[in-house]
Amino acid sequence: MKAAILYGPRDLRLVDMPEPVADARGVLIRVRAMGICGSDVHAYHGKLATVAYPRIIGHEVAGEAVAVGGEVRKVKPGDHVVMDPVVSCGRCPACRAGRGNVCRDVKCMGVAAEGGCAEYIVLPENNVHVIPADLPWAEAALIEPYTIGAQVTSRGEVAAGEVLLVMGAGTIGLVILQAAKRRRARVIVTDLSEGRLELARRLDADVTVNPRRQDLAVAVSQFTAGYGVNVAVDAVGLPELFAQAVEYAAPAGRVVIVGFHPAPSQVPELPITRKELDIRGSRMHCGKFPEVIGWFAAGEVKTTPLISHRFPLADIHDAFNILEQDPDITCKVMVTF
Repeated sequence: MKAAILYGPRDLRLVDMPEPVADARGVLIRVRAMGICGSDVHAYHGKLATVAYPRIIGHEVAGEAVAVGGEVRKVKPGDHVVMDPVVSCGRCPACRAGRGNVCRDVKCMGVAAEGGCAEYIVLPENNVHVIPADLPWAEAALIEPYTIGAQVTSRGEVAAGEVLLVMGAGTIGLVILQAAKRRRARVIVTDLSEGRLELARRLDADVTVNPRRQDLAVAVSQFTAGYGVNVAVDAVGLPELFAQAVEYAAPAGRVVIVGFHPAPSQVPELPITRKELDIRGSRMHCGKFPEVIGWFAAGEVKTTPLISHRFPLADIHDAFNILEQDPDITCKVMVTF
C-alpha cells in the first residue's frame, strides 16, 4: 500500500509499505478521504515542535472498516467510520477528570503518533466512530475539524443571543462560526483575506471585517452598542491577537485561545482584572465526536463550501503547493483515495 510519510521539512514521500493487520482490539480501515490540517502544513514547513520525523501525516480521516479484531464490539466490517486522533493515557488526573485532550501524555495522530494518510490504517476501537453510510467521504473527513469548533464553543460557554468574535476565517475559524450559529449566537468574523470573509458570509456570519480596510474596534463597538463581545476567540495564534481579544471582550466576557505561537503575548493585566475576564484555552476536542456526527447526520452544518480542492493521493505534493500558493482561494484541501 501507499503511505505519505514526512521525513523532514518539505521532504514528503509516497512510500510503499505492507498493509497493516488489525490486532484483537483494532479496526483495519480503508482510507477514503483525508483533509490537510494546519498542523500538517506546519509540520511540512518544519514549524511544529511536537512532530517527530519520519511521520505518517494526517488526522482528518474517513474510511471504511474492512476487518476488526476479535475483541472489537462497536464496529463491524463495512461500517463507514472516522478517526478520532486523540490518544490519552486514561490514568492521569486530567483523564480521570474526563479531559483526556489535555492528558499529560496526550498525542495527536499524524503529529506525535502515526497518522492516517495511507491507503490502509489500523486504529484502536476507541479511536473509531461509526458515521452514516450516506455521508460523502470528503464531508465525513471534516467531522474532526468540527469537533474543534464544538470544543471551542463549549469552552466559551457560548449562549443564545451572545456575540462571538472569531479572529481568523480559516477552516477552524469557519467551523467555530457554524458551531456558534448552532447555539444561536451572533458572530463577527475578522480576517485579512476577502475570499475567506466572503466564505464566512456564505456561512451566515452576521458581520465580517477586514482590518486592512475597516477599524475592527469601531465595528465591534457598533455591533455591540459599545459593550464589547461576550466571547472572543483567537483562531489564528498570533501574539497580538490575544491582546486584541482581551481588548474587545465585554465585562464578564470570555477569551478562548485556539491558536498557538512560540512567541509570548504581551497582554496587560488591568483589563483582565477590571472586566473580570475568563481566559480559557481550547485544545483538540474532548468527547465531541458523537455530538458532531449528529450535526452531520441531521444536516445542521454547511460542509460543502469549506472544501475548495480535492487531489488524489498520488498528487499530494500539488495539494500542499496550492495551500502555499493560493491561500485566498484555498480553504480545506482534501486528499482522496
